[in-house]
Amino acid sequence: MPFTRVSLRSGKSAAHRKAILEGIYRAQRMVFDVPEDDRFMVVNEHDGPDFWYGADYLGIHRSDDLVMIQMTVSNTRPLAKKQALYREIVAQLTKDPGLRPEDIFINLVEVVAENWSFGNGIAQYVSEQS
Repeated sequence: MPFTRVSLRSGKSAAHRKAILEGIYRAQRMVFDVPEDDRFMVVNEHDGPDFWYGADYLGIHRSDDLVMIQMTVSNTRPLAKKQALYREIVAQLTKDPGLRPEDIFINLVEVVAENWSFGNGIAQYVSEQS
């Protein structure tokens, strides 16, 4: 955990996409207490007509380089840790692959521990299995 989904417009190189995933993972490890090798991430690319966004929502001027990041996480972290994660993801992704801060959209979806199974049909974060 977390399970990270990244959506962006089609046409970016494999190196660009990998840099995004690596930057997010570094940020998660640095400030969000994510253990080593806890890396479950997917990238979804979309053609222009299938990638809609508010270009100026909340006065933030976004471009077609927008990256939408959604992370499903356990509901165990305080607000300050979430805010630190947002800042660190932006710091990482502005360095490599060189995104603008305005083009980094982040959404956390919080779930309870029992909603995770990492394999074998077991809820690993639950102490007793029913």
